[in-house]
Amino acid sequence: MAGPGWDRMIHVCPATEREHPETEAGDSMTDWEKEIGAMTLFVPDLDRAREFYERAFGLDAQPMGDDTVMLRFKGTAVFLRKAAAAQEPLPEVLDEARNGAGQFAIIVDDVDAVCSDLAGREVKLLSGPADRPWGMRTVTFADPAGHVWEIAQEMPSDAS
Repeated sequence: MAGPGWDRMIHVCPATEREHPETEAGDSMTDWEKEIGAMTLFVPDLDRAREFYERAFGLDAQPMGDDTVMLRFKGTAVFLRKAAAAQEPLPEVLDEARNGAGQFAIIVDDVDAVCSDLAGREVKLLSGPADRPWGMRTVTFADPAGHVWEIAQEMPSDAS
């Protein structure tokens, strides 16, 4: 037996007459930018999160109502939205952060310079800066809600 509403018609995008590039598997795929334009991070304490992001990243938070603020990271809008049910990160996420991997990464030219800047902004680091086996030098830290950020720099490859 189908769940409630499952018998309703599902609307799909109408087919277009333009050509679609073929993927390796031979499936047709529409050509569209695969760039993240915005994301929402749910936080239990909006004021504390806003203060952290303004301090850590040097960004101005723009109010978007009573329970949301927006920060602009170059071409990506990050929305902080108050949610009482925001959960603590899983232990596995924190373990990975201590090993140098974040949930969100910002690639920079000089991770040590950024790390120095973060220290001046009183951001508590979870790891690094350290050279990682995957060819990056990283530092990780978390916001008050536990979202883990990674600042990463590509290490020069050995030209042997």
